[in-house]
Amino acid sequence: MEKLIITAAICGAEVTKEQNKNVPYTIEEISNEAEMAYKSGASIIHLHVRYDDGTPTQDINRYKACIEEISKKCPDVIIQPSTGGAIGMSNEERLQPLNLNPEMATLDCGTCNFGGDDIFINTENTIIEFAKSMNNKGIKPELECFDKGMVDMALTLNNKAIIKSPMHFNFILGVPGAISANGQNLLFLVQSIPKNSTFTITGVGRNQFYMAAIAIAIGGHVRVGFEDNLYLSKGILANSNGELVEKVVRIANELGREIAKPDEARKILGLL
Repeated sequence: MEKLIITAAICGAEVTKEQNKNVPYTIEEISNEAEMAYKSGASIIHLHVRYDDGTPTQDINRYKACIEEISKKCPDVIIQPSTGGAIGMSNEERLQPLNLNPEMATLDCGTCNFGGDDIFINTENTIIEFAKSMNNKGIKPELECFDKGMVDMALTLNNKAIIKSPMHFNFILGVPGAISANGQNLLFLVQSIPKNSTFTITGVGRNQFYMAAIAIAIGGHVRVGFEDNLYLSKGILANSNGELVEKVVRIANELGREIAKPDEARKILGLL
């Protein structure tokens, strides 16, 4: 079984310091959280950025400043900007980080209810536009799939050569309005993708470590972090993203799975 790639989603666009005081907003806080996750075993930093008051933004200058600070502290880590941004942002806003030519970026593969009146909109034309932008810049997309229909969209665009092979998927389970987090659903998704694909599993909220353990056991990779979950265990808030990564490393060690360093992750994902 190949080594385990751990992605740390260190702040997201929605969680706040009111929920957990350790959620990073400032450039220094974001870079410090990235460093703690990296030193704990993460080889990919999934990056959203905020203004100092916590407001989510896709501003290219803010991304540039955060990426530069992270790179100083973690010179070989893979930095994966989000093109999801936050609900209500335009395509033009969301695409800004691609102009910094990262190795990877996320590509959301469908529209999803995010609870209440929140709708995360990704039309087919949006997905095609984002995929072509990544292709033109040589950026590897991580295909964000919150439901089975999103996997099918990715496969359809792959057949049209709009999304290139080999594909790398991130299955996000447990979002309200999307596929729920359990082993049966995960295997259904995994069995739907081509054999030469790689995949990461993201369990949302209380599902984070349960889904991580299944992913480790079946040969997938794992994403953890404050974007998806603020707790180390029931009722105990995590002090850092590093603590969440450390817990995944402990689970992996128990199951006999080695942890990939950044350059090993690059080889697994075809970035080298």
